[in-house]
Amino acid sequence: MIHKQQVKILIALIIFLSFSLITVLKAQELNQTVRGKVIDKDSRTPLPGANVLILDTEPIMGASTDLNGDFRIENVPVGRVSLKITYIGYEDVILPNILVTSAKEVVLDLVMQESLTSMDEIVIKADKDKSEIANEMALVSARGFTVEETKRYAGSLNDPARMVSGYAGVTGDASGNNFIVVRGNSPRGIQWRLEGIEIPNPNHFSDEGATGGPINALNSEMLSNSEFYSGAFAPEYGNALSGVFDMRLRKGNNEEHEYSVSIGILGTAATAEGPLSKEGKASFLVNYRYSTLTLLSELGVLDFDGIPKYQDLSFKVHLPTKRLGTFSVFGLGGKSNILTKEYDEEDEDKLLHQGDYQADMGVVGVTQYLPLSSATYLQNSVSVSKNGSGYLGQEPDSQQRLVMLDDARLDKYSLKGATTLNHKFNARHNLQTGLIYTFHNFEFYSQYYDKEPEMYVVNQDVSKDAAHYQGFASWKYRPWEDVTVVSGLHAQGTTLNSNASIEPRVSVRWQFRPRQAISVGWGIHGKMESLTNYYSIVADESGNTSMPNTGIDFSKAQHYVIGYENKLGNNLLLKMEAYYQHLYNIPVEDKPNSSYSLLNQVEWFTDRKLVNEGTGENIGLELTLERYFADSYFFMVTASLYDSKYKGMDGIERDSRFNGNYAGNVLVGKEFALGSKSGKKKVLGLNMKASLLGARKFTPLDAEASIAQDEAVWLEDRAYSFEGDDVFLTNLSITYRVDRKRTSQELKLDIQNVTNNAARVEQYYNDVTNKVEYLDQLPLLPVLMYTIHF
Repeated sequence: MIHKQQVKILIALIIFLSFSLITVLKAQELNQTVRGKVIDKDSRTPLPGANVLILDTEPIMGASTDLNGDFRIENVPVGRVSLKITYIGYEDVILPNILVTSAKEVVLDLVMQESLTSMDEIVIKADKDKSEIANEMALVSARGFTVEETKRYAGSLNDPARMVSGYAGVTGDASGNNFIVVRGNSPRGIQWRLEGIEIPNPNHFSDEGATGGPINALNSEMLSNSEFYSGAFAPEYGNALSGVFDMRLRKGNNEEHEYSVSIGILGTAATAEGPLSKEGKASFLVNYRYSTLTLLSELGVLDFDGIPKYQDLSFKVHLPTKRLGTFSVFGLGGKSNILTKEYDEEDEDKLLHQGDYQADMGVVGVTQYLPLSSATYLQNSVSVSKNGSGYLGQEPDSQQRLVMLDDARLDKYSLKGATTLNHKFNARHNLQTGLIYTFHNFEFYSQYYDKEPEMYVVNQDVSKDAAHYQGFASWKYRPWEDVTVVSGLHAQGTTLNSNASIEPRVSVRWQFRPRQAISVGWGIHGKMESLTNYYSIVADESGNTSMPNTGIDFSKAQHYVIGYENKLGNNLLLKMEAYYQHLYNIPVEDKPNSSYSLLNQVEWFTDRKLVNEGTGENIGLELTLERYFADSYFFMVTASLYDSKYKGMDGIERDSRFNGNYAGNVLVGKEFALGSKSGKKKVLGLNMKASLLGARKFTPLDAEASIAQDEAVWLEDRAYSFEGDDVFLTNLSITYRVDRKRTSQELKLDIQNVTNNAARVEQYYNDVTNKVEYLDQLPLLPVLMYTIHF
């Protein structure tokens, strides 16, 4: 527990440090170092002699890579610069509008694709797409994003999970949760990855199996360029049905110590990075964040019930060696809890209900990159993770003594090992194959008080273990310079039962003109359900209980994708994708007239007996028109038309819970230089995001029956036949950045739902007030944050 006096001292030190750094700095020209490494995209070997130039500088600034592929350009003016990388026998790469600040060096990892064209031929190629991803095996439905985009997009709150809701085919949760709905699928179909390893849901206030939670535990200060996949995944990605969020941590600066401190409504955080020793190239990067509202509560500034308390820690240690390759040790952990109390509307001192929710997650891992030759490398990893949640619900009896109504604790521990072998035969052929093994140990317990028979009902009570194993092979073939084919196979199984999933996949990209390309992809994808669904205790009509779901199979989907890209200008891209997804083998309730399907599940676990007899269909068209950040502004317009259906055991085709039918986003941002003096540069940034989301579907409640039985009674024969309101959402962010010598300060105001729109999202039964109520759109929320880098 942090003492009040310690908190006061900490805040005083932060304020003193900020102002002292400002006042001691002398007027000097602002410049910075840009450095990094250039490697082959397929073999990951360094490319010595590559030329790295900064465009539009006079005289031209640049450098060549050394034997290790490293380059260094010093005295680069603060602002935005574009890099051009050239190397004989490789396709040119252009990286536009890299932000250079005075506080931190810019350290880049650059990849280049070997050309099939012989050196004596002259080839004119279009500039590389800014959003092109580093994974050479992913050709369709893939999007790369930078940490700067995470910070820049209005409404993202420096959170990558919120940022992707601006992409075509992706919608978030209007009520404020971090759910990611991709192409009409349940957010449970998302897989989270960190440093190439599948990890538990990294959001605060989440539970086992859920993908939401209002605040991401990973601070954007830690992120490197990352990737998001929305369909027809490459063969290496298994155990995901709808999307993959592949996040990467950046390496800490291995030459200079650098720091950041931020204070904002969502948290107070500190980041440190630097070399582990003066002689070596090893580095560290660490970030810690604590809930600002909790700090204010402990100082006595705030005093109310329901303060969300959370803290998180993330780190990465980069360790190059001479003989054993390069090691990375990384970790992410988050802990959160909230105590809520509900009082009588007429008597504010009369307690009606108290709920104590707790959640925690953590992962620690080690990865090894081991070059075996100039064309072959091995990548190994091992990680240990834990995610858990607990809830204690109570209400006072006639003697005002708290009586337990709900008691749950869901904990899962996982040990994961993986190895991947990559061999580049030549510029045409590249082979990747790997194995993944995960061992789960879990303890689930949950009970609730059923008021009608006046007894406690246990629906989780298990302490067991289970393994999940996966293998894949992927082959990339380039028959011609402008055609790439990726084919392969993913297979997975589990010791829970004898079920297995064999998943062939193939994708093709044809750049039929210098600025235009067509891509197609197909694949089968399978996913385990959350372990709590396997071990639900279900009572039959006679009242006998059992765990009937331990034998359920993998949920599966066939993805079909066709896409078209047109580079309309140096910074303007038009992209369209059409898709069809056939979902099958879906667990549904084992009753002839039931409409229940796990395709509509968001969190917690089922209380029903399941069989793999359900199906579903998602079909849609997506459009993106994006102008990359250049000349101090950017914009992105996305539009999605889609239809999401499912069938339960009753055989009736219905709208799925997530069928909004359409979604559109307009994002625009502009930077204004407010004048530069010697030793000082000021920039004002304005960013806006406007979204229109089609109404989600919900199952109507039987109000009279719910009130009579004091619990939610759904009209399941009319499942998802009602819909909420269309959601209109406008977010606005204003950023003011001041660069001085070795110091950069940023003040940011991010306003959620500027118009305070209050769309009804869905219906629920409040068993405290005994009323049928609506969950509304998150109201206007201003979030202020101050950050200093030094």
